[in-house]
Amino acid sequence: MVWSAEKLEAIMPDTSQLLSDEPEMESSIHYMQLLMLVTCLEWLWRDNKDFFIGANLTIYFSRQQLRNRDFRGPDLFVVKGTQKRPRNSWVVWEEDGRYPDLIVELLSDSTATTDRTVKKTLYQDRFRTPEYFWFSPENLEFEGFRLRENEYEAIAPNERGWRWSKVLGLYLGVEANQLRYFTPEGEKVPTPEEAAQQEQRRAEQEQRRAEQAELELGQERQENQRLQVKAEQLAEQLRSLGFKPENLA
Repeated sequence: MVWSAEKLEAIMPDTSQLLSDEPEMESSIHYMQLLMLVTCLEWLWRDNKDFFIGANLTIYFSRQQLRNRDFRGPDLFVVKGTQKRPRNSWVVWEEDGRYPDLIVELLSDSTATTDRTVKKTLYQDRFRTPEYFWFSPENLEFEGFRLRENEYEAIAPNERGWRWSKVLGLYLGVEANQLRYFTPEGEKVPTPEEAAQQEQRRAEQEQRRAEQAELELGQERQENQRLQVKAEQLAEQLRSLGFKPENLA
């Protein structure tokens, strides 16, 4: 059985099934951006079983927080080195005290100030989350911070405006008005749909190359046959003149 937030006080002895208590995303553009970030990372790490990605999911980090109903849920957070399984929320004391290794907030008019101040301080001082990024799907504001000596330090962008995440081993950068992941080599991490399309294009290219190779082989065979016929005709002409072609080799 799973309890709602209204019954938190009654279930304090068992907190393993706490429900998330987050509001809906600000808009469809925010939802699509969040979906993009989740699905791309899930696809990239599809063979791994030691991570958890939380999307618009409450993080419960203290029982006092429960009593005060001071719920905090990042738009996206990643925890590495943990069991990959479904969760109703992230309950820190049920997860061996683990906090997120990376957090991404999607700014909106109603949340931007909190994301830049209150949440940034919480993630820095209480969560001790190594990396924190925020991005606005509306005006494309993009910033990143890395914890250094107990304080967040801005992550400098590269020449493309991308910021490196040590946690993910990837760049985060804006392309076509969306926040995307990029490999160290600069390749964009695809969505599953994009990956399928890329695979289809590769298969079509391989088929075209195979067809071209077969065509060239056929042309080579035709040319060899033409040369063979010409050689036989020349040999016949030589014989008609009294020469033996085999003696001329």
